[in-house]
Amino acid sequence: MIQLTVLYGHPQSPEAFDRHYQETHAPLARKLPRLKGFTITRPTLLNPEEQSPYYLIANLYFENMEEFQAALHSPEGQAAAGDLANFATGGATLLVGEVHVYEPVVIG
Repeated sequence: MIQLTVLYGHPQSPEAFDRHYQETHAPLARKLPRLKGFTITRPTLLNPEEQSPYYLIANLYFENMEEFQAALHSPEGQAAAGDLANFATGGATLLVGEVHVYEPVVIG
């Protein structure tokens, strides 16, 4: 499984970011061909006195690298990529990698 992670920096206007993300960008992302799953996280640090370096983290899942590449180069993928400039005023870092799932370790 391939995971695309998008790390969004803190936007100039959180309200405008949230509105655009929910109403426009997330629906574009959900239309990606071969998309297996899509999650978002609003990260916080363990120390509540500190601010996370990221405002939002999105994870999109694809069966393999070929399907990810096909989705990325599709018209839907190009539309989603092109939309970033419309709302990601805090920047966006994209990472891609293979997911490895490990069984939980039981101690004791």
